[in-house]
Amino acid sequence: MKLQLVATCLFGLEKLLGEEIDALGLERTETMDGRVFFKGAPVDVARANLSLRCAEHVFVEIGAFPAVSFTELFDGVKALPWEEWIGKNDAFPVKGHAIKSKLYSVPDCQSIIKKAIVDRLTSHYHTKWFTESGVKYQIEFFLFKDKASLMIDTSGIPLHKRGYRPAAGPAPLRETLAAALALTSRPREDVLFWDPMCGSGTIAIEAALILANKAPGLGRGFAGEAFPQIPTPFWNEAREAAEAAIRRDSQYEVWASDIDEDILDVVYENALRAGVEEHMNIFCADVRKIQKPEGRRGTVVCNPPYGERLMTPKEAEALYREMGKAFADLSPWQIYIITSHPQFERHYGMRADKIRKLYNGMIPCNLYQYFKPKNK
Repeated sequence: MKLQLVATCLFGLEKLLGEEIDALGLERTETMDGRVFFKGAPVDVARANLSLRCAEHVFVEIGAFPAVSFTELFDGVKALPWEEWIGKNDAFPVKGHAIKSKLYSVPDCQSIIKKAIVDRLTSHYHTKWFTESGVKYQIEFFLFKDKASLMIDTSGIPLHKRGYRPAAGPAPLRETLAAALALTSRPREDVLFWDPMCGSGTIAIEAALILANKAPGLGRGFAGEAFPQIPTPFWNEAREAAEAAIRRDSQYEVWASDIDEDILDVVYENALRAGVEEHMNIFCADVRKIQKPEGRRGTVVCNPPYGERLMTPKEAEALYREMGKAFADLSPWQIYIITSHPQFERHYGMRADKIRKLYNGMIPCNLYQYFKPKNK
């Protein structure tokens, strides 16, 4: 049985997410802002939830149709085969989004979709009363340019919550974005990976997971594990395959340093929960005094203060100037820096070789990439 699947992501991560889906051997069908559509069997739902580093949720799309009126929305939802998923006693709450559509009221859409599903299930189960005490099928709708997509969430808790980071610093980076930064830098076993402003260690830990080829979802559960349509053997099979794929003899090395000595215990505890502590060097250091280890190839990836949640804009600009001077001595290492500051390059003192637009939560940012050797 082939399913239409949808993986959602932060804006700017669609390309990386699509490449991950390709790597799983699955067929992509469409890409739009914040989501990638692909085909897969029920076992692929388990594989995607376990393995996709840049995805926030994996949905099964039950159907899609044009809807410019509440009547069209009701009729379109009622025509879908909800009984193939939702049992007589199962729960089916509804939530969603409406963007650039005539039907813009989310509460009204929720109410109509719920009523349409109830009508469909009433006809099928011959009852008007649903206890909703069984398995929870979270219904999610997405109305975009007058087209309605109706989906069931198989992930549950968002996929960026890997389970290794119960505590974080004052301005934490989402794990999925940290993984995207690491993936963009192309981490390799023979190249030292270093985050010199590591905070709670998220970028460094995500890089270590990538280098170990350890699936990000191995330490957590998923809503879809309760669905009879995706039986337990499929999840066991996917987990066993993910465990077997871990590179246990890898010699990679990841450094995580920060000027705040108190946060380093948190970094170690997070790395321990992620199972990558043996390959990490965690230590206290000032990024403004960074020194390249003799004879090492390396890549620096970091998320400095933007002058918004941490530091004032003036303090952040002074830090960027000092970073530019210190990082110049790291050449020919590659440098990747994410920030929302619009004048970062001017303060850093160097134009980036490439810039990628990303979002840290709701904050628009740029990833400044320096990978070409510089002439001294």
